[in-house]
Amino acid sequence: MAMRDTDVEIRGDSLADKKILLGVSGGIAAVDTVRLARELRRHGAQVSVMMTHSAQKIITPLAVEWATQTQVITSWESDLSALDEVDGILIAPATRDLLASYLHGLQHGPILMALSAARTRNCPVMMIPSMHADLADDPVTTDLVDDVEQHGIKVHWGEEQEGKRKTPPHDEIVARFAHYINSAKSRSVVITLGSTKSPIDDIRFLANSSSGKTGFKIADYLYRHGHDVTCVAGLTNYEQPSWLPLVIKAEQPEVMLKELIALANDEIDAWVHSAAVLDYVVNNPAKGKLASQQGTLNVELVESPKHILALKEKCVGAVRIGFKLESGVKQKELVRRAVAQLEHSGMTAVIANRLEDLNRKDKPRAYLVDKSGADFTLSTMHDVCQAIQTVIERGV
Repeated sequence: MAMRDTDVEIRGDSLADKKILLGVSGGIAAVDTVRLARELRRHGAQVSVMMTHSAQKIITPLAVEWATQTQVITSWESDLSALDEVDGILIAPATRDLLASYLHGLQHGPILMALSAARTRNCPVMMIPSMHADLADDPVTTDLVDDVEQHGIKVHWGEEQEGKRKTPPHDEIVARFAHYINSAKSRSVVITLGSTKSPIDDIRFLANSSSGKTGFKIADYLYRHGHDVTCVAGLTNYEQPSWLPLVIKAEQPEVMLKELIALANDEIDAWVHSAAVLDYVVNNPAKGKLASQQGTLNVELVESPKHILALKEKCVGAVRIGFKLESGVKQKELVRRAVAQLEHSGMTAVIANRLEDLNRKDKPRAYLVDKSGADFTLSTMHDVCQAIQTVIERGV
């Protein structure tokens, strides 16, 4: 069935079945309400909207109703039943007037009543301030934000541009909001991703092929579902989500392993090894630049340590998920090799796939193999992410 202009393409499930109240106050950033509301819907949210009188002068409720397919609450005379059951409240933009009114218990609009109710119900609230830099840097504003955060509200500022603290892009706001309201089930997760390289000299290097796309998609999915994600990234050519809290660059296998060993001291709950780590590295790389046009160049390769084996004793009690890519084998043999990796490396599960199946719509994206040897077909990248989340939240 063809999509209508009011429909949205579902891109995730981090807000699925959650009733979200979007509060819009009178900053000029209210013009982005349509984009923000539709992005919330793309990730499964059931959106209700409240607008202050000032916000209605900037963007009409009619446009917002088109974006949400619900009636917008604009006054005390509106239907306030949306307040009865709310899983989270997002205020974007949040003006300084609204911050001060909330702190002083004022009730000059439905949004402030909703925030008061959230305070007593322990409902998660995130505010996105937007104002001129001079006003944002005012010590009074700093005090207001500090006091608001003392009440358990998450406040997130955008970057300063053109003398203003603008709201972040709508996709970033929704990602951070989803992370915040899902954080009750948070696990600490380390994800390796991308390819690695080994220098031949100071100019040339040997590398394998991996864009980092799979790892970043897994990281984004887990982050939106509330988990504390750290990425250890090798070479990548896929744009990383700007909202991921920590991405450590480690482009050589030995550097990546060093970073992972350091992280293992922090009692990590789960490890996802999606990076393409070189099995062989250059022995004794040359200093400087090897001269060109000198005939055949012989490069000696030596076996590189397996990261999953090196970390085996340091990650006891943690969930460990490996990736195994094979070529030219049938599914039964692919699963057998995945089980062998599980047993040898002490993994919890392995995501196994075949090189020739990648990017083919008529083939599964991968197979999840667990300790029992059972394999589960993962048809799409979303299935891969969902399976990894399930394994992590289930624990060892």
